Amino acid sequence: MRTLAFDGRTGAAGDMLLAALLAAGADADALAPVTDALPVEYRIDRRDEHGVSATTVDVLLTDEGNRDDGSPSLDKAGGHGHSHDDEGDSHTHEHGDEDHTHEHDDDGHDHSHGPDGHTHGPDGHTHAEGHGVTRTYPEVVDIVESLQLGERAESIALGAFRRLGEAEATVHDTDLDSTAFHEVGADDAIADIVGVALLVADLNPEAVVTTPVFAGGGETAMAHGTYPVPAPAVVEIASEADWELRGGPVDEELLTPTGAAILAELAEGAESLPPMSVTDSGYGAGTLSLSDRPNVVRAVVGEAHSGLVRDEIRVLETNLDDASPELLGSLQRSLKEAGARDVSIVPVTMKKGRPGHLVKVIVRPPDVQAVARRLAEETGTLGVRETGAGHRWVATRAFETAELGVDGETYGVSVKVASDADGQVYDVSAEFDDADAVAETTGLSVREVIRRAEEQIR
Repeated sequence: MRTLAFDGRTGAAGDMLLAALLAAGADADALAPVTDALPVEYRIDRRDEHGVSATTVDVLLTDEGNRDDGSPSLDKAGGHGHSHDDEGDSHTHEHGDEDHTHEHDDDGHDHSHGPDGHTHGPDGHTHAEGHGVTRTYPEVVDIVESLQLGERAESIALGAFRRLGEAEATVHDTDLDSTAFHEVGADDAIADIVGVALLVADLNPEAVVTTPVFAGGGETAMAHGTYPVPAPAVVEIASEADWELRGGPVDEELLTPTGAAILAELAEGAESLPPMSVTDSGYGAGTLSLSDRPNVVRAVVGEAHSGLVRDEIRVLETNLDDASPELLGSLQRSLKEAGARDVSIVPVTMKKGRPGHLVKVIVRPPDVQAVARRLAEETGTLGVRETGAGHRWVATRAFETAELGVDGETYGVSVKVASDADGQVYDVSAEFDDADAVAETTGLSVREVIRRAEEQIR
């Protein structure tokens, strides 16, 4: 299975993901829908990052993107103004309405500031970041839909912007349609997000994964005060992502809302890079310079090995010696509502020969805290253990409906289909409750209904 894997140990930003995808073999010509419609261009270069040759991408405004007074326009895409994203050199930017400043090293870029205070590239073009006015979420959606990106790229881009919008709405207690995008509604943020979507579509992976994404640490100054890293919008986005958010490894802001939203839309979480035969790889550099490590996102493309799918899990346990049968019966439902993937309850002998129960819960890493809390609340246990299991190997599961004809009537039976990572089916299993209902209605045995349903799906 063709797989794209990201390594997020030094966080992620929109420009870094763009650069990593280009370095891993995506075709820069795939970005044409953006440069054809918006007054921007992508400046692609390379830079040494602590001995690693990495790709860089800057989004520049073309002459068409600047009016006589130096302010930008978006006539190509409907006359919208724009603001700026949070990736670049020394500049002030916003997470939602919260302005804050980062001092980044130039790191070899040929940058200067013109008389209007705008930042220019080596050919005099203006960097897109730091310019323009606020857009609402619906305005951004209109722009993305006007670009005619193709189904997969448009879905990725709109999904990422929706995640950004929902995060901003939650942080500021507004509704989605009235959410005002500041830096993430700007030309450079649109170019970053849509650009990543186009490059992923060009690479055409069947699966996308990321290792745990590191947010950095320390504090950052915003308009409403000093906040710890990660920023509020990043936390909201990560709460809905499949991957795990971690702090560190340095006291710098490493993960931007744009980078978090892109990865949340694209990638499933993995504890480490999956077993795969690598065909391409590359590094995308950020503008922040770290003293002891390269500030890069690594992208790896290859064929994942056949077999079952690696599913990152944690296993929680607790011993109970005073739980009633009714309480134990309700645990299955209650813990699964909190995020548990599976719950087992095993009879055990406790101290002094008392009968008791061992509760074992399989849970995905992002849900550990919520499930542990629910387990403690439901049972009154004073402690929950996390055991050493880090992953399990699971089948890809899907459900199909077998249509059984009996005495001129048609009955549906749901059948679970298990397959490996390459789609090879190795087991089918009819749902017992469906088969039992059909058997009761038709007079057939449950065993016969199951046999017919599974045979039809095979």
